[in-house]
Amino acid sequence: MALQWLSLVGTIWLQAISATNSNFPAYSSQLKLLLSLTQLQLNNLAFASDAGKLFGFVSGIAAVYLPLWIVLLIGSALGFVGYGVQYLFLITNKASSLSYTFVFLLTVLAGNSICWINTVCYVIAIQNFPFDRQLAVGLSTSYQGLSAKIYSDVVDLVFDSSSSIQRARSYLLLNCILPLVVCLIASPLVRVIKSPRSRRLSGGFLVIFMITIFTGTYAVITSLGSRKGLCPTSVIFIGMCVFLVAPLVVPLMEKLREKMENKCLIRSYGKRVCDESSMENENGGVVNEDGVKDEGLFVCDDEEMGVKVMMKTLNFWLYFFVYMFGATVGMVYLNNLGQIVESRGSSKTSSLVSLASSFGFFGRIFPCLLDYHISRVKYKVSRPALIALMMVPMTASFFLLLNNNNISLHISTATIGICTGAITSISVSTTAELFGTKNFGVNHNIVVSNIPIGSLLFGNMAALLYHNEALNDNGNCMGSKCYQTSFIIWGILCFIGTFLALVLHSRSKKTYT
Repeated sequence: MALQWLSLVGTIWLQAISATNSNFPAYSSQLKLLLSLTQLQLNNLAFASDAGKLFGFVSGIAAVYLPLWIVLLIGSALGFVGYGVQYLFLITNKASSLSYTFVFLLTVLAGNSICWINTVCYVIAIQNFPFDRQLAVGLSTSYQGLSAKIYSDVVDLVFDSSSSIQRARSYLLLNCILPLVVCLIASPLVRVIKSPRSRRLSGGFLVIFMITIFTGTYAVITSLGSRKGLCPTSVIFIGMCVFLVAPLVVPLMEKLREKMENKCLIRSYGKRVCDESSMENENGGVVNEDGVKDEGLFVCDDEEMGVKVMMKTLNFWLYFFVYMFGATVGMVYLNNLGQIVESRGSSKTSSLVSLASSFGFFGRIFPCLLDYHISRVKYKVSRPALIALMMVPMTASFFLLLNNNNISLHISTATIGICTGAITSISVSTTAELFGTKNFGVNHNIVVSNIPIGSLLFGNMAALLYHNEALNDNGNCMGSKCYQTSFIIWGILCFIGTFLALVLHSRSKKTYT
């Protein structure tokens, strides 16, 4: 049991540093200046990072045939090359010699590296915690929402007084090195554990859940405090490190419990016996502490589908466009956050990126909270219905952005961060429940291929509208007009996605009965 928890801690660390593309808005304006890019070219670089997901299915196939630690190291190596080469050209002041096509391809490579890390984390969570799939996935992926916050904290600490150009270089350096270092540390931990016990692990999840809540609260408070200059950057960074190490308490406690239990059992009977709170009966079920047989509640009778069969179903295409008009639209907004803040005459891009990251963290953990309480009754919550619920406030947020004041910008950014994070977390379990777990690694990477497609379509649309508004202003657009039409279109798309999510919910009701 301790090894199971240790594997979950490893995935938490990996998820916390895996979303290197989420800090792109924090240095996009400086990169635009360094490489002399137009707004459309800059937006295409944001798309390039997402375009790596088009080849994410390769990581799913690799996870079937290769040890997970090798898959993990391949992913970190791809990111090391993708970001590292860009950094070398910038640090040697040879950025002007970089062709745009070369930068684009390097960004695609770096974006693909995220898929390899995520695939390993998803497989570990689903395989090691089959009875608590959503809890394990949600808790680990919630930390992915902190990636931008963690990278921003490190940059603020190390390069606080440096120029904006140096900060852009520092982000590329961190994106290159930090995932590789953490992957090397976590690679011995992330493996599928064949545990003889199949009881629920509510006690350990409760501890990690509380740690996660405190971590997210700390992230939000320090994000707001750093914006007002109230929190020293060194204190913020040390505190975040402490919270990231804190989940190790659970495997340590479990190891101590196992040792004490084994000593007592050996002393009393001279052999090991089953834990009374989790006795497997002769029919293969599990008897919990109340004497009630648990035959796998919340482990649905998966309909295993391969990619070809999955893509021929209507549910797949409904799900594909629900994700595109929900989480993907939210990601496009966050990718453009740097330019949106700049167009409103503000210089607080870094703090807003941290704010979105911190609230995204809570969004990802929301499904865990709901699932933890729902699991106490014999009813399964509909994932498509949850997605629809998250898209309602997201739709309202895009229209709130039409109000050109900082309060609306902060409220909308926080809300979009929460909803995007929640949908991203829910989608992992949704894929497994709709199409099965056997081919999950490939299937889910096919589903998330909507992200680069949506990023290209919706992002370029926003860039073209921005460019048209800036024709008389040397290519730089200032004012609420720059993204006004984009906000309306994104809001409408989100509304359509809500309707499609409700249709998917009605079609998949039997899965959750």
